[in-house]
Amino acid sequence: MGRSVVLVEREHLGGVCLNAGCIPSKALIQVANAVAFPEAAAAWGVEADARADMERVQAWMSSVVGRLRADVEGLVRRAGVSVVRGTARFSTARRVVVATAGSSQHIEFDHAVVATGSRPMTLRSLAVDHVRILDSTDALALRTIPRCVAVIGGGYIGLELGCALQKLGSAVTVVEIAGRLLPAMHPALGGALQQRLSARGIDVLLETAALDDDGTALCVRGPAGERRLAVDAVIVAVGRRPNTDDLGLDRAGVACDAAGRIAVDPSRRATRTVLAVGDVTDGPGLAHKATAEAEVAAATAAGRRAEFAPACIPEVVFTDPEVASAGLTPDQAREAGAEAVTRRLPLTASARALLHGDGGGFVELVAEPGGALLGAHIVGPDAAELIAEAALAIELGATLDDLALTIHPHPTLSESLALAAAMS
Repeated sequence: MGRSVVLVEREHLGGVCLNAGCIPSKALIQVANAVAFPEAAAAWGVEADARADMERVQAWMSSVVGRLRADVEGLVRRAGVSVVRGTARFSTARRVVVATAGSSQHIEFDHAVVATGSRPMTLRSLAVDHVRILDSTDALALRTIPRCVAVIGGGYIGLELGCALQKLGSAVTVVEIAGRLLPAMHPALGGALQQRLSARGIDVLLETAALDDDGTALCVRGPAGERRLAVDAVIVAVGRRPNTDDLGLDRAGVACDAAGRIAVDPSRRATRTVLAVGDVTDGPGLAHKATAEAEVAAATAAGRRAEFAPACIPEVVFTDPEVASAGLTPDQAREAGAEAVTRRLPLTASARALLHGDGGGFVELVAEPGGALLGAHIVGPDAAELIAEAALAIELGATLDDLALTIHPHPTLSESLALAAAMS
């Protein structure tokens, strides 16, 4: 776009997703799935055994992250972006001061984009010591698998970690203060997932708060009163907080809400000169959302007209089974004033799901009667891959008939979308 760009980074290029989030967590999940596969394959007559050498697992995870980080560094270099290693703070609406090793550097700009990401939130009652009380970053760096672990938080981070650790040999208890798992998603998704997790032996405590830990047991309080959980480790996964509290944003005229989020307009502007994308703004903290926002911010900074106004943002939870969602739930559609119909296909109707050994999930579609698809919600194998077709359909304004009449290959999981759309 013809602009001179300086990128300030205090740690590694690639952000949380690449270095301490999406990529290492999916690598750990891949390993956990491999370890657990023989148990599922036994039903098919396959006898095998598997275990994880966590030292070698961590070495492999580091190699994957390192390779992808090198790719990012190469892209930045080839794009002609100047990288300054340090920590930036605004001094005015058009200048930042970057503290580097032993010195500081003043950088003036026409536009600044704040993309500083987020960090794990903590609980006052459970101080993270990175030994027994862990945050999600610590959990991804484990070199031994705890015998018993409590996961505080039934959102996507806690559930992904809990699922992976259970497959790797931990006895897992999930503690969630809300009345259901995945409280930010369609209620049916959390309910279906809870049934499957319980069947796998994961203990789920809802409407339960973590009170304190004495070094050997975690004290929690739920509907039946207080109880102590004898665990070897506690993982605090109660969300993430934007990294905005030490940027000097007030000097640039940028205000944050109580949660530390920066308010922006659809062009991603917070002020005339400062833009913001990703976890520091409102909405789900997802890398693909941040990437799309960054494209808009770059266009805005280059003087072009651009807005971030997607019809939907797909969300995925890499548990077993996987959970995925895009667009509106039935309740959200009604709250928006839309008359909505729902089509739900149990995956027992999918030959491919049964061949996966997993027919317990469903595909649910929400649409206007005779009109556009409004939402899609999936529990089942490869839900993370299936949701992309549904998101495209929503973005293009496709109808249930459009999905139903599109010829899908058989036998595949993708045809479950067409089968659901064809239901009356």
